[in-house]
Amino acid sequence: MSNETESYEPVFHIGLCMAGAVSAGAYTAGVMDYLQEALQEWQARKDKGMPETPSHRVSIPVIGGASAGGMTGIITGSAINNSRERIEMPDKGSLFAEHPGNKLYHSWVDLAASDMFPLLLDTADITKENGVRSLLNAKFINDIAERAIKVNEQKWSSQAPYWNDPLKIFTTLTNLEGFCYDVGFNANIADSKYFMTVHNDYACFSISEKGLYPPEVYWIPLNFKEEKNLSIARDAAMATGAFPIGLLARPLERDLQAVRSNPWLQKVAHGAPMAKEPATFKTLNVDGGLINNEPFDKVRSVLIDVTKQDSPADYENYERCTSTVLMIDPFPSEPPGKFTPDQNLFKVGGFTLSAMIDQMRAKPAHIVDAMDSNKAGQYLIAPSRRRPTLAGEEKEAQGSKAITCGAFDGFSGFINKEFRVHDFFLGRWNCEIFLREYFTIPAKAAMVNPIFRDGYKGIDMKPYLAKDGSYPIIPIFTPRSEFRMPVFSSGTNWPAIPAGSLKRFKPAINKRAAALLMNAMKLKWYQKALLWAGGKLLLNRLLTNKAINFISNALAQHELMQKED
Repeated sequence: MSNETESYEPVFHIGLCMAGAVSAGAYTAGVMDYLQEALQEWQARKDKGMPETPSHRVSIPVIGGASAGGMTGIITGSAINNSRERIEMPDKGSLFAEHPGNKLYHSWVDLAASDMFPLLLDTADITKENGVRSLLNAKFINDIAERAIKVNEQKWSSQAPYWNDPLKIFTTLTNLEGFCYDVGFNANIADSKYFMTVHNDYACFSISEKGLYPPEVYWIPLNFKEEKNLSIARDAAMATGAFPIGLLARPLERDLQAVRSNPWLQKVAHGAPMAKEPATFKTLNVDGGLINNEPFDKVRSVLIDVTKQDSPADYENYERCTSTVLMIDPFPSEPPGKFTPDQNLFKVGGFTLSAMIDQMRAKPAHIVDAMDSNKAGQYLIAPSRRRPTLAGEEKEAQGSKAITCGAFDGFSGFINKEFRVHDFFLGRWNCEIFLREYFTIPAKAAMVNPIFRDGYKGIDMKPYLAKDGSYPIIPIFTPRSEFRMPVFSSGTNWPAIPAGSLKRFKPAINKRAAALLMNAMKLKWYQKALLWAGGKLLLNRLLTNKAINFISNALAQHELMQKED
């Protein structure tokens, strides 16, 4: 297979990989919104037979994601048969307008309210029966997930050609029970098996307008119009986004065979405990990004199934490639800061947790290829912009420093809707520049690769070429424009909330802190009375002030809070 260079499918396949992001899912949503707009415009020109339109085709056969990325994948799948409202750049008076006609915007920018913190701090989820199940109230996620999977049957349209049929969508999961498997040893004891448990898991779905579902049962058929397996997709979306401790852990129930037959799990999930009844398999899950935040290797495996191009010598070669992985990551990895050794118990605890998460996410077998920018098999789009500072200067910002939902471990977008609006439009802008200048094939290779050689044949290339002369994989037809962003209440195109504005959350934080303390453990009435009295006098106030200071400092570090006069 790897030596076949003569025969090519006349389609270039793009596998989308979307990393975890928490509230910065607004950025991923903006990228996806512009990507679909670009593909839609290209297809419309083809359908009209417009001259000077590149004739090659791209197809998206797989979307894989973790946490917010996994949620965005399922939301995207639910929207491909309904029309999409184009979101215009808002003026100051329309910053907070809602757009239910655009599922990505409605799910990630509108959310459940402009000001999300009151919902997160609401204590209705803490009851005598439930006790404390998460630091924050996660009910809003239920409401958004239920809303996102609903479709408009009256406005149903055929699936666009750039969505493969079937379209495969998967989310990563952190399965808290895990899969226990054993390894046999020659030993001097009767029971010579060594037991191990792994916790990475996947929920895999397949959408097919023509009913061409894959024969492999681990791809669960998903039909939004006929409401087929919608509850499983909804629960999987909530499970992959269940931020540990902060948000509610989520159950997921699937067919047993859908788990046992998954080749990504087969070596560990085929053990005896899994072979027993019942026929359904129930798991309790937290954030899929905890273990696998960038599942590009799984996206690649699906592309290999589709293209049959299984050798890196082919799919990493610009002259022969027929597919690539496009990763959208609002929080691309950054060089680690200076490590300062400290043997304090709590410091060591924090170091240990960080080391465990870093090690769980590491993919040594694939990391070299994934980071090599000279290979055709993977591309990365991440936040980047030139932005004003609070001192009135301007600076280049990348990664989490370029987005406004990147502070407070990705939770800052829940504080102010302007942050989410900014990141959505930055995602759109970054995607436009990325498609024009970086998502390209070198000119020399494009003249050899049959897909692009024939697709651009006889066309005036001047409007399409990137600045370095390379050929865009997805051509853009609008004129190049300058950086655009709304003007926010800060008076600039970088939103920053007034100093001290978080104080309005003090009563709600105080109330939730009290509810957490009173319900975290089963106490007798007199113990609760003492705790209530102590909390009123000291503990609640201490926790509230700590929380306000922590969030304020996080926002200040990202220059998202204006300086006091």
